[in-house]
Amino acid sequence: EQVREKFIHAAPNSAYRLIEGSDGELSTEEEESEDEDESAANASKAASTGMFAMFNRLTGRHNLTDEDLEPILEQFQNVLVSKNVAADIAEKLVRSVGATLEGKRMDSMTTVRSTVRGALNDALTRLLTPKQSTELLADVESVVSAQKRPYVIVFVGVNGVGKSTSLAKTCFYLKKHGKRVLIAACDTFRAGAVEQLKTHAACLEVPLYHQGYGKDAATVAREAIRIGAEQQVDVVLVDTAGRMQHNEPLMRALAKLVSVNQPDRIFFVGEALVGNDAVDQLSTFNKALADHQTAAQPRLIDGIVLTKFDTIDDKVGAAVSMVYTTGQPIAFVGVGQTYMDLRKVSTAALVHALLKA
Repeated sequence: EQVREKFIHAAPNSAYRLIEGSDGELSTEEEESEDEDESAANASKAASTGMFAMFNRLTGRHNLTDEDLEPILEQFQNVLVSKNVAADIAEKLVRSVGATLEGKRMDSMTTVRSTVRGALNDALTRLLTPKQSTELLADVESVVSAQKRPYVIVFVGVNGVGKSTSLAKTCFYLKKHGKRVLIAACDTFRAGAVEQLKTHAACLEVPLYHQGYGKDAATVAREAIRIGAEQQVDVVLVDTAGRMQHNEPLMRALAKLVSVNQPDRIFFVGEALVGNDAVDQLSTFNKALADHQTAAQPRLIDGIVLTKFDTIDDKVGAAVSMVYTTGQPIAFVGVGQTYMDLRKVSTAALVHALLKA
């Protein structure tokens, strides 16, 4: 009971400011802060180039050139890298924005910096806005009602990123919204993995299916899904062994589990702290899944869960790196140690944090 209380009681922390806001406009205070920063930049530019150049810059009397854009793009590239965006992805993003702006006539009463910032804001917003549904509850309801079977989510990732805990938080979220859940313990490799899930299942008061250790994970998952269908649960959450992305035998076993069971979602769980590592992990996981499945269209990662989001302040660039690499959305972020600390992220707040110097 003490363990259950520890996991269930949550208090908001600093990360909540990135997830609670709506995907709308910045607050008045944030807009004023941006304007003040812009005014300071304008004053500095006026001192160095003279009032006539400043007048032209403010009134938009010329088309943007590479000479205009290069120093500003470099500044924003450095800002993105400082926020933990992978260096090569930051460069590609700003170069893409620069290519769209070169030759463009500036709007009246704007600066090069504000023009670049606006274009980069739009580009990041398009990137981070999901291209597919992230409404997990609606997806579950659709599958359960139409196909009369459980909705299956497989959680994958490298060792020690909080995969089992993220699964447990997802279970809590689903239960809170009235869904019946079964957990499948398919990490048959790591000592203590089953016991960890037994603790979570007891705290969450949901059934757990396991066969102990040393068994074929794909077979365990298939049996869990069969039992879930018999018991008329809505969702089966499948835990898998943490594996380094270059461990071929374990990656082959993961591909087999996916191929045999054809889950509805494959969630990659990664830390919000990483930058370049996230790109390597995701790319290698997807490549391994593709290489070790025989289907013409192999199943790949189609959702991302970022853990330790409460530890990074505004260094949120791992989200950009992961979404850019896979084209798949951030499904949830973990913002604390309790079951309640699983949230969706606000795209507008995330982009603002990325661009705030």
